[in-house]
Amino acid sequence: MVRAFRLISILEGISLLCILFITMPLKYFFESPAANEIIGMTHGILFLVYVVMAFMVKTELKWSVKTLLIVLLCSIIPFGTFWMDAKYLKPQVQS
Repeated sequence: MVRAFRLISILEGISLLCILFITMPLKYFFESPAANEIIGMTHGILFLVYVVMAFMVKTELKWSVKTLLIVLLCSIIPFGTFWMDAKYLKPQVQS
């Protein structure tokens, strides 16, 4: 479960960065919203899967509520999921 959550968290982080740095500028500066619609939907699905899996992994890794809230907060901060992966998930997979 932790490995699957790591994959989802990385994909979710990449999709957020794509929205912020690629599709939003395309939409607002070049009036091309098509990419934002596609990446936006993908990001929305990944975000929902991320949240559900965070609750599942919380049980498996016996996270505190504070840790869960930090992990959830990381999903809305650019580059947050990458930091969260390194701090909370990668040590679990390596051990």
